[in-house]
Amino acid sequence: MPVRNEFSTALLRVFVHVARLGSFTAVGPVLGYTQSAISRQIAALEDEAGMQLFDRLPRGVRLTEPGRRLLGHAEAVLGQLDAARRELSDLRDLTIGRLRIGAFSTADAVLVPRAVAAFLAAHPGLEVVLREGVTPDLLTQLADGEADVAVVSFPSARRIDGFDLHELCEDQMYVALPRDHRLAAAPTLRLADLSDENWIAGSTRPEDTLISSCLRTGFRPRIGFIARDWIAKQGFVAAGVGITMIPALIADTVRSDIALSALHPDDVSPRLVYAATPSGLTTSPSTHAFLRILRDHRPRRTR
Repeated sequence: MPVRNEFSTALLRVFVHVARLGSFTAVGPVLGYTQSAISRQIAALEDEAGMQLFDRLPRGVRLTEPGRRLLGHAEAVLGQLDAARRELSDLRDLTIGRLRIGAFSTADAVLVPRAVAAFLAAHPGLEVVLREGVTPDLLTQLADGEADVAVVSFPSARRIDGFDLHELCEDQMYVALPRDHRLAAAPTLRLADLSDENWIAGSTRPEDTLISSCLRTGFRPRIGFIARDWIAKQGFVAAGVGITMIPALIADTVRSDIALSALHPDDVSPRLVYAATPSGLTTSPSTHAFLRILRDHRPRRTR
């Protein structure tokens, strides 16, 4: 009789128990079956194998040569399945796994580090990988499957095909001034107050910087110095050579020899910060957990 190669894992599990205990009767209480049910299942497995796996003896059973050959394979198969079940269970319970996060630079100042710290404290067995970039690049990474979640920002509320956006906070804009600046004590400033100032920005094109949010009012900043790093921008401000725009997300990290004044919301609207995930795809347990923690650590108020 030819071998059918359709071994059921349930039958293999019964087979291994019988081989270890040497008795149909002894296996019954272990698996919750009657002796006759065990006998039928072994007979079904022998039918699938096309040969006898046990010799039936007056007291119990004994493996035949084919049975001995099958036992090693059956134990290996069942061991692999048990390992797979444990691994899936560990992924579900967040004891193992990996989370790939993308974020823009100012989100990496406070918001993301605090969320990551809380996430790792709750799930120390997980690996976290962080990539920093600008919002368009972060969305590309999500779309390409290179990130699980990304913290991104937009100047206004929106929907984007292919992504689920989970709103985190509004990021108010401030202007950073030298401490001895004539406007340093003002809690709120209008763009008109700053028309004669030299601005420090990350590009000569205001459209490519945070200052782009000012352009809708007709305001054209005079960009005097180019510095992409936030520490460098603050250094230039503190030295008194210009002013720069600072988002609320990093306001608490600004050096002490700089003054911050809020920009009037009629001139500069707060940008919106979201956690983005790919739409239409299954969200991993680790991503679900990180989204909850991000929401718990989002800023409750501006500076």
